[in-house]
Amino acid sequence: MATSGVDPGLRLARLARALGHPARVAIIHFLRNQAGAVPCGEIVSQLPLAQSTVSQHLRVLVEAGFVIREAAPPLVRYRIDPRGLAELKRLAGEL
Repeated sequence: MATSGVDPGLRLARLARALGHPARVAIIHFLRNQAGAVPCGEIVSQLPLAQSTVSQHLRVLVEAGFVIREAAPPLVRYRIDPRGLAELKRLAGEL
């Protein structure tokens, strides 16, 4: 994932902030163990949180580049974006 001119320190801080909530880390762990994209309801079933709360956490992860949102009417499915995780590892490794 290209940083498109964004300072690497700023990008790393944004990625770290996206992982700054335990529910988002749990979502990442869950999605990493899935064979493909899964609907929000399946993610909700793994967490002690309301669907609306999980949706908010997913939005943060999508915006950060950790998760890909796929429209598959009538559902929306989510899967890991390995480029986001790779970028986090690369930037953290440069510290």
